[in-house]
Amino acid sequence: MPKTVLLETGATLFPAPLLEASARVLAAAKQKGIRLAAAETVTSGLVSATLTSVSGASEVFERGFVLYHASAKATGLGVPEAVSAAHGAVSAEVTRGLVLGVLEHSQAGAAVAITGYAGPGGGNAINPVGTIFVAAATRGGAVHEQRHVFAGNRDQVRLEAVRAALAVLEAALA
Repeated sequence: MPKTVLLETGATLFPAPLLEASARVLAAAKQKGIRLAAAETVTSGLVSATLTSVSGASEVFERGFVLYHASAKATGLGVPEAVSAAHGAVSAEVTRGLVLGVLEHSQAGAAVAITGYAGPGGGNAINPVGTIFVAAATRGGAVHEQRHVFAGNRDQVRLEAVRAALAVLEAALA
């Protein structure tokens, strides 16, 4: 059976700007002496994978939670079912609950959470396909939240969501 080459020699799995953002986030956490954790729905672990693509990430990155099924998104990490019922599994309220749940279920000093609709289905009139909610928090600190609507195909939306998650986490660490 012939060997399949998935990446060219010297190529990286993630684009350089995402790896650079990950390196900045990891350096900021290391400087503060804290660990990081993530809760991901729409990105299915891509934020965690991007962070851990940086050499030395194991010193800082503690864990990632992937909550993909609708029931897991709605109630994962201690988010009350009533929050999801009132606002939807893809909402600022659920994303905020997830980031606080990550801090409660880990030893991390900072966390990021992300929900969204990457497409091609999903979404609604208020939050169409491409809508992404991100939240980041430090233990005992404020929750930083953002809502984005990205254009593009499923993979483009998910990579933009990773970029947004890293940016909000970097801001929370500042």
